[in-house]
Amino acid sequence: MGFFSALIGNAGAVSQESLVKDYGKLLIEGEEIELGFKLIRDVFIFTTKRLILIEKQGLTASKIEYKSITYKSISRFSVETAGTFDLEAELKIWVSSETHPSIVKQFNKSVNVYDVHMVLASHVLA
Repeated sequence: MGFFSALIGNAGAVSQESLVKDYGKLLIEGEEIELGFKLIRDVFIFTTKRLILIEKQGLTASKIEYKSITYKSISRFSVETAGTFDLEAELKIWVSSETHPSIVKQFNKSVNVYDVHMVLASHVLA
């Protein structure tokens, strides 16, 4: 847990306390939130069992989609860093045997994409 706690200090990261308060109702018994990122209106939560994507939709963001992806269903992922003149990095996640990424998300430069890569790798490759 020390590794994940160290990541909380990065820009774009959300504290565990805040995530538990806002999204604890999504967790099953024995599941814990390890790390979370906020990207404008979307939230990524890495738990001990899955990746939860929370996407707020519409102008008022009153409609919310909660996606749960088990780590074992992630067949591959890629992280593309932001270049010198690029303002965004990109995360792509392929679920099962899909030929195109199921999830594509843009991160601004305030999020360290290497941290995202390490968290995904630690769960997917375990």
